[in-house]
Amino acid sequence: MASRALPRLSLGFALVVVFLGAPVLSLGADAPGVDCVSCHEQGQKLQKSAHAALTCDTCHDGHDKFPHPDNIPKPQCTTCHQDQAGEYASGVHGQARKNGNEGAPDCAMCHGSAHELLPPKSQAFRSAVPDTCGLCHGDVVTRFRASVHGQALARGITQAPLCTDCHGEHNILKHTNQASPVNSANIRDTCGSCHGDVLLTRKFGLPADRLVSFDSSFHGLAAKAGSQTVANCASCHGVHNILPSSDAKSTVNAKNLPTTCGKCHPGAGTRFAISQVHLTQGRAEPAGVRWVREFYLLVIPVTLGLMLVHNAGDWIRKLVRARFNASSSRAETRPGPRELRMLPFERVLHAVLAVSFIVLAWTGFALKYPDQWWARPLLLMEGARSVRSLIHRTAAVFFLITAMAHGISLLVSRRLRQHWKAMLPNRNDAREGIAGLAYNLGLGSVPPARSSHSYMEKAEYWALIWGTVVMAATGLLLWANNLALQLLPKLWLDVATSIHFYEAILAAAAIVIWHFYSTIFDPEVYPLDTAFLTGFSVKKPPAHTPINHPVSEPSAPPKAAVPKDPDTEQPQEAPTAGD
Repeated sequence: MASRALPRLSLGFALVVVFLGAPVLSLGADAPGVDCVSCHEQGQKLQKSAHAALTCDTCHDGHDKFPHPDNIPKPQCTTCHQDQAGEYASGVHGQARKNGNEGAPDCAMCHGSAHELLPPKSQAFRSAVPDTCGLCHGDVVTRFRASVHGQALARGITQAPLCTDCHGEHNILKHTNQASPVNSANIRDTCGSCHGDVLLTRKFGLPADRLVSFDSSFHGLAAKAGSQTVANCASCHGVHNILPSSDAKSTVNAKNLPTTCGKCHPGAGTRFAISQVHLTQGRAEPAGVRWVREFYLLVIPVTLGLMLVHNAGDWIRKLVRARFNASSSRAETRPGPRELRMLPFERVLHAVLAVSFIVLAWTGFALKYPDQWWARPLLLMEGARSVRSLIHRTAAVFFLITAMAHGISLLVSRRLRQHWKAMLPNRNDAREGIAGLAYNLGLGSVPPARSSHSYMEKAEYWALIWGTVVMAATGLLLWANNLALQLLPKLWLDVATSIHFYEAILAAAAIVIWHFYSTIFDPEVYPLDTAFLTGFSVKKPPAHTPINHPVSEPSAPPKAAVPKDPDTEQPQEAPTAGD
């Protein structure tokens, strides 16, 4: 009897030891010899999860007693992940849950059980993201799976963009929220995180110029300035249904471009196929755009360079003459007879022309370079509409009115026609220009003869006429871009854009180098030629006068030769070559 009781007593004692000892077993590795897995199978799952480095008691506090006390609160992810919790609370999912939607996603729905969640950077986790989001957004995920990004993910390219790459992870916001990465103002940067990455584009053979070409386009410049309505990447390529342009279902397929572009430009591409959209310098750009660029890259440096050399030589010559030849200097500073240069009507036109040109240059370059400090005052006034475009086009209207008024005045007024006949080119202009440049370069000691309206004035006047025609033609074409896209190939707009930009550079630089020199910085008129205010300018000493001889005061014409006003009986100003 005793022999039978002893084994039973030993077995009972062993069971007591096991059950009483289990609660004091450590819930983690810091207490050797014990393991939660003896009762809880989650321990085995934990070893393969993102929490593998944590011990059980890190999250399960108060479980060191057995049986475990009742009503122990469940672990909260926010205990360790406070930053993510804050982002989640401000996102659409957290807000939905806060408003009583118990079905809104929480940590467990997206990440799975805390004991078996996968590392977020692992291939398995990234591959499962579309399925996770598809629990609620099934239609969206279906379109994503068929897109170029979804197909890349299916081929095992883990760097392909996923839902969380574009929308965010915990702080997912509505696309209407300006802080959302998929807001229209942020689409460029979101797409650019991949398509603007040189290493990534090189690795996967993607075009490396898409972000650069977009930034330099009208759409990109408007977006950079803060426009919320201008087309962005998603407007053309789609959102979840992005496909390569070679796919017949792609929104940027050649056959579908009229529909895609027609959302903003009605009728675009209905007459002519829409050509290349992303334009970059090099072999890939259209031939017409390349020819324009190469032409102006030759003409602009040559033209401005000759202007600089001519005026620099003239300034140095006059500076040396004034510094080292006192007699000549005194003669040159002695005022000469007044010469009528601008009639009252012309002075009004000149004022409107000057103001409109300056405004055009400022606003035009502000449209092209919105990040520059001199463009910021205009950007401060930007709202629903582009203030820069509005001011630029208003100034263009005044500029064109001035040009048309000048042309009409020449047709209706014989006096003005006689006045401007002096600006017609003749055989002497080329000879005077070559002689003047040679003299300014130091090739001669005697200033060459120069007409009252010399090659300098004529070159500036006809350059203004040429620039007005070119800028008006290209500017009006760009202004009426919807009509142009209906009637003309898109290449015409691309060429017009290029011409308009380069011609603006040439015109603005020529005014500063050529016109400002002759009216401000020329030592003979410094600090200002006031002909644009008074209509008269002081005649300069004869240009052919030798440097070492003083200029004699011109003798007055005979009194009989001066006509008198029939009303006042006062001598009138004799009409000059410029009248």
